[in-house]
Amino acid sequence: MSAMPVVVSRTGMVTGVGLDAPASCAAIRGAIDNFQQTAFRDRRGEWIMGCEVPLEYPWRGEKKLLMMAARAIEQCLDGFDEAACAATPLLLCLAETGRPGRIVQDDVRFFEALQDELGFSFHAHSAVIAQGHVSAAVALNRARQLIGASAAAQVLVAASDSLLAAGALADCEARDRLLTSENSDGFIPGEGAAALLVEPLRTQPWGQLACRGIGFAIEEAHIDSGEPLRADGLTAAIKQSLQDAGCNESVLAFKIIDASGGQYAFKEATLAFGRIDRTRRTEFDVWHPADCIGEVGAPIGLAMAAVLKVACEKAYAKGSSVLLHLGNDDGKRAAMVFSWYAAGG
Repeated sequence: MSAMPVVVSRTGMVTGVGLDAPASCAAIRGAIDNFQQTAFRDRRGEWIMGCEVPLEYPWRGEKKLLMMAARAIEQCLDGFDEAACAATPLLLCLAETGRPGRIVQDDVRFFEALQDELGFSFHAHSAVIAQGHVSAAVALNRARQLIGASAAAQVLVAASDSLLAAGALADCEARDRLLTSENSDGFIPGEGAAALLVEPLRTQPWGQLACRGIGFAIEEAHIDSGEPLRADGLTAAIKQSLQDAGCNESVLAFKIIDASGGQYAFKEATLAFGRIDRTRRTEFDVWHPADCIGEVGAPIGLAMAAVLKVACEKAYAKGSSVLLHLGNDDGKRAAMVFSWYAAGG
């Protein structure tokens, strides 16, 4: 392996179906959504459906992203004091720089405002990772590098994003990505935040969810390219994650993907796994939490890991080793192999 396995020890979530991780994961398990008419209309003047986070005040824009991020992070910081936070790097995942309708205008200012809201300053190795969906994998890879180099005993990874913004919706509608009265092959926009506290893998008297392998690649035939899809990028990312984990595809029991609507993502996921799978199977589940929370942008990867952790803890996961994969519209692809280590393992 290129780096040591790291464990997801705590989770936090703020979504349209729950304001904390237990509530969000319970709703996702029960296939409950909160899709409602938004204040936005499509080109025909019909209301756009969305999944809004119902906070106690009607915050909008950067303020709402800030409050969602703070709430998700606080769920991971229970019992932390100022010194513990100062020793913990925060890797903050945000939307891709230059994405149309991106709400955060200044990443550094947003990070500083988040620290002010929390009342803590984080470690000097903290950073903003503005890479959309794949931010989660980039951040977890950076976290295990920091932990492996003994630069930090634990790392906090968090994300906050929203597609419920006029600029983002207009761009997605123009590219036929949005579910509207004229387009049935699109996603329902959402918003939210998620956080994971990451630590080294150690022998513990309780079960642990470990990220064992991470892989990255570029898909040349991305959704806006006009090229025929072969899923070369995602296939390469999955192969790299398995190699990094030191295993083959036979150990995988199911997968969790970031597909939020539209045929492209599901076709790509099927093609990619079909090209690497050599195991005779009677079933292979595919989970996609965006069915309940909508297209939330950067937090989706962390939300997928949080959903998996609860599924393993409550013993409704379909197996102990799981593939997670993520993709951006610009072609960036990432895959992660997670395994559940039983108590004492």
